[in-house]
Amino acid sequence: MSSTNLTRSEAAARSDLITDVHYAVDLDLTEGGDLDHRTFSSVTTVTFTTTAAGSTFIDLRAEEISTVELDGEDILPRAVPGDGEGRYDETRGLQLDDLTPGRHELTVVAESLYSTTGEGLHRFQDPADDQVYMYTQFEAADAKRVFACFDQPDIKATYDVTVHTPTDWTVVTNNTVSATTTGDGMTGETTHRAVVDYQLSTYLIAFCVGPWYHVTDSWTGSLTRTPEVAGVTDERLVPEGEITVPLGLYVRQSLAEYLDADVLFDVTKSGFDYYAKNFGVAYPFHKYDQIFCPEYNMGAMENAGCVTIRDEYVFRSAASHYEYERRADTILHELAHMWFGDLVTMRWWDDLWLNESFATWSSAMAQTHATEYDTAWVTFANKEKAWAYAQDQLPSTHPVFSGANDLVEVDANFDGITYAKGASLLKQLAAYVGLEPFFAGIRAHFVNHAWGNATFDDLLGALEKASGRDLSDWADQWLKTTGINTLSAATTVKDGVYTSFSVEQSGAQPGDDETRTHRLAVGLYDNRDGQVVLRRRVETDVEGASTDVPDLVGEKKADLVLVNDDDLAYGFLALDDDSLATAVDNIDGIADPMARSLIWSATWQMTRNAQMRARDFVSLVVRGAWAETQLGVLEQILAQAIGAVENYAAPAWRPEGRTLLLNGLRAGAERTEGQARLAFVRAYANAAQDADSVAWLRGLLGIGDVPAEELLPGFTVDQDLRWRLLTALVGAVRVLDDAEASALVDAEEQADPSSSGRMNAVKARTARPDIDVKRSAWNTVTLEGKDLGNLELRYMIAGLTHVGQDELLAPFGPEYVQRAVDMWEELSSEMALRTLDGLFPSWAGYEDIADDLRATAAAESTPAGLRRVLSEGLSRADRAVAARTFDAR
Repeated sequence: MSSTNLTRSEAAARSDLITDVHYAVDLDLTEGGDLDHRTFSSVTTVTFTTTAAGSTFIDLRAEEISTVELDGEDILPRAVPGDGEGRYDETRGLQLDDLTPGRHELTVVAESLYSTTGEGLHRFQDPADDQVYMYTQFEAADAKRVFACFDQPDIKATYDVTVHTPTDWTVVTNNTVSATTTGDGMTGETTHRAVVDYQLSTYLIAFCVGPWYHVTDSWTGSLTRTPEVAGVTDERLVPEGEITVPLGLYVRQSLAEYLDADVLFDVTKSGFDYYAKNFGVAYPFHKYDQIFCPEYNMGAMENAGCVTIRDEYVFRSAASHYEYERRADTILHELAHMWFGDLVTMRWWDDLWLNESFATWSSAMAQTHATEYDTAWVTFANKEKAWAYAQDQLPSTHPVFSGANDLVEVDANFDGITYAKGASLLKQLAAYVGLEPFFAGIRAHFVNHAWGNATFDDLLGALEKASGRDLSDWADQWLKTTGINTLSAATTVKDGVYTSFSVEQSGAQPGDDETRTHRLAVGLYDNRDGQVVLRRRVETDVEGASTDVPDLVGEKKADLVLVNDDDLAYGFLALDDDSLATAVDNIDGIADPMARSLIWSATWQMTRNAQMRARDFVSLVVRGAWAETQLGVLEQILAQAIGAVENYAAPAWRPEGRTLLLNGLRAGAERTEGQARLAFVRAYANAAQDADSVAWLRGLLGIGDVPAEELLPGFTVDQDLRWRLLTALVGAVRVLDDAEASALVDAEEQADPSSSGRMNAVKARTARPDIDVKRSAWNTVTLEGKDLGNLELRYMIAGLTHVGQDELLAPFGPEYVQRAVDMWEELSSEMALRTLDGLFPSWAGYEDIADDLRATAAAESTPAGLRRVLSEGLSRADRAVAARTFDAR
């Protein structure tokens, strides 16, 4: 058995044996403000029922265990397995042997470790004021790092929570907290208590601790009554009259002045409005707090009533429209999880995709229909779809419904298939069955499985009943296969009129070459003096290799044909020669934002797939980006253009490509205003620089010959943008000497003593194009990475691999091969994944070590998670080699 890498079969056996669980968790964090204290006291009393006689284990990762009592008996010697060297073998958990049927009480006293990796109980000291904050991150199975528990989603429980802290600290958890203070001043402490009186999986419990600044509000609204909730007697789900939910926002003190609480509450309330209208059951928990946490690894986490969010979403400086849109998406995504994930929880992690896909789909729907971000699906088509397509082309691609046999596989599958491809399929399924039947099935699913666990088969049954359609074939086609179909139009034309029109689809690749059923729309667009406008749109179901579209026979031949208009389907869009020419020549004349986004997406995929030269894609972006009105799409295509130059362009053309792109970005900044201008300036800073281009950077930083006001009148260069510009300047090859670069970074860090400033200084210093700087950073990351905090590791890797420095990094490729396995085993799972992926040596000299990388990836002794990282890195690098070869034609 394995506690740290629990398997599905072990979890199933344990959930068959263990039921009716309650945890009393007592954490002593009173010394947590002193960073010299590495551990905290964790006392857990677990009451549970065994359904039969048997043996099992309870999960705990701890530095020291002093007490294990079962039903009043000391079982410490036999419960704590050793590792052969006198230490607790946490991979096996605490052994609970020979349990009798009935009720039991287990007490465990342990010393658990504070974390700096964002896993378990993470501790952070703010350099701005030395205040200390803590928060937990438990998904997928890290609750065991804080308290003893049956750490799997289908053993839900209730909780009594007690946390002891210094007197001026606040505790936020899954329910309201009462606090009692004893003593005063330096010797006092506060005891915080909360009761979580509803069934909740261990990965959804949370504790956020520290001297938080907070703001409160409330949402009041009414539930839209639907037939699916008729007969429900649980007043928490279907209350009478209006509903009021207390809302809270929490942030560290040094960010309080930047908290735009009104905007955040408005987005949150819009989500409550939309979900109350469509989900059928009320928000099920007692309150809804959102805590913005430092050094957060992900976007956010859906802890019930206690959502944790990365505090980069509290904007210190001017943020782009896309960043506000992305923040709103995150808020609405996590709110949707309160129903789908928290109220109704997956039985095992093979349905992780459904949790994340549903929340992704729901947030896009809520943005579109309840917020100012009403083109969220346009952003999705260009941003999330690109993520999904790239992931689905890797050798590690997996069905949306993936086996997830153990926790290592679960961690690897938090990817573009689980989130973006799954959401794409839900969008298609909603179009296939109809939106109202889709929501009706969702509502029935919530009612049928509230406070419990469910599977996709349960949801599919509810959708089939609501829609009257057999969906088993659809599920088999889409959820149990891999790869991407390519969709194209096949036509014959006589006298300028279609005499036949069909949609063709290739077999899915990578996969078994299968075709699938697609619900899609075909759009015919005409070029009217440079303005490309929709003339006719037809929805149809596409099946097999070719599907006739008789409604379009007799239509005048279009200048542009989009066979996936409105982006209903999941598949590559192949443009015929005339359509491609129309799109490329008139990209700024395509008025419809979704149609334009589909063109950007199609041309980018053609570039990645070695069907369009990278230089042609870059030229298209330079020519058309200035007219892009969708700011999320604009940021994406500018980033893709940088990637095209650095990864997919022939090396001989790359210097010319960099100049072309930099000139285009500067022209775009000069030609646009507001948010679009900010996007162009940021992209300029993200691109590789040369001796000529840095003059513009110097000017914007106020250290050049031409003042910033003359370069971009009315444009403000705030602190976060200064760091971007400065990092680009000091990272430029053969531009600054060491003394000037060091002086500039030191001065900026002194001007910005915040945690963000400290991390940006780390990045800027490691971005210096100097082999000694790179060697020092490389050794720190690869040899001492376990001693670094998660955010410092992230910023150091970003600086080490700064754009345009491939040749400088070439010597480190062989060392990566030699150290990969050791790094994987030395680092925590999250940090190992980030480090080995972030340092994958796709830079200059890749071909010289590719065979060694393949051998390591293929070796049976290589850990499974590392094999996946290596195989994905190899696939991306090989794709880049093929694209560069194509570009050189």
